Amino acid sequence: MAIKAPKGTKDILPQDSYKWRYIEAEWAKICAEYGFEEMRTPTFEATELFNRGIGDTTDVVQKEMYTFEDLGHRSITLKPEGTSPAVRAFIESNSYAEVQPSKYYYNTSCFRYEKPQAGRLREFHQFGIENFGTPDMLADAEVIELAADFLERMGIEDVELHISSVGCRKCRPVHREALQNFLNPKYEELCETCKSRFDKNPMRILDCKSPVCKELVQGAPMVIDYLCDDCKAALEQLKSHLDDMGIEYIVDPSIVRGLDYYTKTAFEFITNKIGAQGTVCGGGRYDHLIEEVGGPDMPGVGFGLGKERLLMLMDACNADFGAELKPELFVAWVGDESLSYSLKLVHEMRKKGVRTVLDTKARNLKGQLKYANKLGAAYSVVIGESEIETGELTLKNMNTSEQIKVSRDELIDAIKNN
Repeated sequence: MAIKAPKGTKDILPQDSYKWRYIEAEWAKICAEYGFEEMRTPTFEATELFNRGIGDTTDVVQKEMYTFEDLGHRSITLKPEGTSPAVRAFIESNSYAEVQPSKYYYNTSCFRYEKPQAGRLREFHQFGIENFGTPDMLADAEVIELAADFLERMGIEDVELHISSVGCRKCRPVHREALQNFLNPKYEELCETCKSRFDKNPMRILDCKSPVCKELVQGAPMVIDYLCDDCKAALEQLKSHLDDMGIEYIVDPSIVRGLDYYTKTAFEFITNKIGAQGTVCGGGRYDHLIEEVGGPDMPGVGFGLGKERLLMLMDACNADFGAELKPELFVAWVGDESLSYSLKLVHEMRKKGVRTVLDTKARNLKGQLKYANKLGAAYSVVIGESEIETGELTLKNMNTSEQIKVSRDELIDAIKNN
């Protein structure tokens, strides 16, 4: 029996990989325009990083992490999200001692053991940005602006920005008490996971996927109604900055981000074009994560954007992925003497920046030209005895079948200008 890819993973083949290259190049470009620099972190980290950073009451930590013991008896976890590793790298490199803020972007794989579905895989790919070192809502507005700008550049239509606040250490306890009082009469009806959250972090119950729990929390107190003066002011500042930028938004009290480290700002870009999995981008502020992971008391804000969902949404919007790079020239050859000439020609063309392919299977001429068609080559030349003797080549347009005679020196201009 043939070995198959693990459940929840997906191969990216040439007919799709050019789309990935396109969005990755555009992502790097826009991040540079906004002053964000690239950061790359390991695929796996110490498990403690995610337990401390994400929080042990989240679905990610409780149910979804790929955790194992390595040969040195260390607990290791494949990273389920990008922010905690970025924070760890920021601290370990002592970058917090430099002039702040520090602005990073990344393009990474993440891993979560969950039920595979459209746009949600066990190995998924994520864009993300992080701004460390400033408590000002200008930073929150900027990361939202970058996300909105990027989605627009990718041709995304019918997407809504939802914003809210999840409070801070001052106002969250007040909301916690109100929520526990609301849920206490319904405690026995909650799922076992939500029962375990009741004392530690009852706000997580609001995000439970169980239909029963979803029904039980209808009408529950929302944290946005219990914000302290500082959190209220921060939300109003964010709204004012977004208004100044002309970015439309909806204040949505129901937003509960899936990771415990969020404080104050929470936001999501939501679409109805890709079914139930409508959140294409989400993020917010995390003012205590750096400290919790072992660094100084320093705030941060950022977002994550799933590449699989982005590509699904771009397809749904008939977005432009740019041109797929195909060979510009296919060199076919007949006979050993022609092979030597062809190898030199191919080498020369490649050195001069022409995407050139030579058959490496020693097929007959018909087979070589069939292969050229499969590759989607724009032009072909056939090298035989007469071409070597005269130096005159027949350049064929593979789309129109039009042929022109050119010298070897004229070959590049003929390909580029026709």
